[in-house]
Amino acid sequence: MGKEGLSKLRKLKNSVVLATVSAGNYQQTNLKLIKYLTQEVDIPGAYVTLNKPFETLESSFKQVGVDTRLIIFIDAITKTSAGKVKKTKNCLYIGTPENLSDISIAMDQAVTSLPGKEKFLFFDSLNTLLLYNDVETVTRFIHFISGKMRVWKVIGIIISLQKKGNKELIEELLQFCDFELNL
Repeated sequence: MGKEGLSKLRKLKNSVVLATVSAGNYQQTNLKLIKYLTQEVDIPGAYVTLNKPFETLESSFKQVGVDTRLIIFIDAITKTSAGKVKKTKNCLYIGTPENLSDISIAMDQAVTSLPGKEKFLFFDSLNTLLLYNDVETVTRFIHFISGKMRVWKVIGIIISLQKKGNKELIEELLQFCDFELNL
């Protein structure tokens, strides 16, 4: 992922981006995006994780120089995988990726508690939602959160893996987004 793709994010304030990522570049791309938003654009944000526990993500981010104090994490995987939940001021633990209401409430709490006018919301990932919910439910949820992202006036980033089976879903979801970023 080059600077060209990243620089588009700076121009997309108050927008919703659907970022499609190859499985091989998934982890590296997420790290680059978060580092770019927190360092280059210099804004705080919320990171919804459905794949990796908070402690794992926080460690990975710190290793590449991301100031994790700028991020509120919403962790929907630690409890699901019977991991230990440690109370921390920058992570909201919710039950499962299946509980979309809890995810929505946590996102609202996180975004409204972030300082400043400019913020981001990073949603990782659409594919994990599909493991726990049917396509119609996920489509309605993405429509709902894309509207919330606009109300919150954030740079909203929704991550999806580039898969053949996702093509129709991606095309449908693009109508709720302002921009697609292929990474």
